[in-house]
Amino acid sequence: MPRDRFDREIDYLRISLTDRCNLRCIYCMPETGTAHAEPSDALGCDEIERIVVAAAGIGFRKVRLTGGEPTLRPDLLEIVERIARVPGIDDVAMTTNGILLPGLATALRRAGLRRVNVHLDSLDPERVARVMRRGTLERILAGIEAAERAGFHPVKVNTVVVAGENDGDVVDLARLTVERDWHVRFIELMPLGGGECARIATTRYVSNFGTRARIEAALGPLEPVASSHPSDEARNFRLAGARGVVGFISPVSEPFCGTCNRMRLTSDGRFHLCLLKDDEQDVIGALRQGADAARLGEILRNAVLAKPTGHALDVGVSTTVRSMHHLGG
Repeated sequence: MPRDRFDREIDYLRISLTDRCNLRCIYCMPETGTAHAEPSDALGCDEIERIVVAAAGIGFRKVRLTGGEPTLRPDLLEIVERIARVPGIDDVAMTTNGILLPGLATALRRAGLRRVNVHLDSLDPERVARVMRRGTLERILAGIEAAERAGFHPVKVNTVVVAGENDGDVVDLARLTVERDWHVRFIELMPLGGGECARIATTRYVSNFGTRARIEAALGPLEPVASSHPSDEARNFRLAGARGVVGFISPVSEPFCGTCNRMRLTSDGRFHLCLLKDDEQDVIGALRQGADAARLGEILRNAVLAKPTGHALDVGVSTTVRSMHHLGG
């Protein structure tokens, strides 16, 4: 298993399949004017498989498919099936907005997908329409239900909290865990990519300390739940008598850089070394020049060794090149 310069084990590859999305969440992608990569610049199914084979060969064990919105890829089922067959890959997961899951969930499960995270920012239809734009609460909930029927348990629900928009909805979302075995996780805004989305992230940030206090004031104390993995980015809790879990992902107020085990692959073939920095290393060039698994593994090892110790949000530094829809979180 590869280790970086700070002795962190790096065994988790997050792959962005596309920079396109069928939503326009206010903190992620502008409503109009977004430039997308040309289709010819995107990694193909064969290329993704070759990188995963190389990653497994040096000790990577876990893959998560992200976007943009990964379900927009017409070859998604083939990508999942190929990755799931790679020796050494123990876990294949996906983060999605859930809108297309009703027609895909069962097939994805059969192809080898093991877990799904679904993005949902409110239980109020009007706020969903305002914050997530182009999505509806009905369609997202239908996607979550389709995931459950297909056998994805527990479903994780990711909520990005925005001051003045959905910060008042966190209690209702946390309450879902009482009757359902969902993991509802609250995520702090991160300023990625510059522009209006980064401005919103900076000016409408809500600390998870405040989110937790609001939930406990309404629903009672949250008891800690041991994480399944030391590199879990969420700090997990449970309400009294609840079936599910309430989690807090707090990259700003409680950074977890010291236990980071992730490497990101962008849809246009770059290893992005830290979510909140611009550092990248090219791999698509080597791929398209016929690099074998050993060479690709060497490029990935070098990317691991180049990982920074952590982000620099405390001194006002963040990525300006990539937005969230390029990186998938």
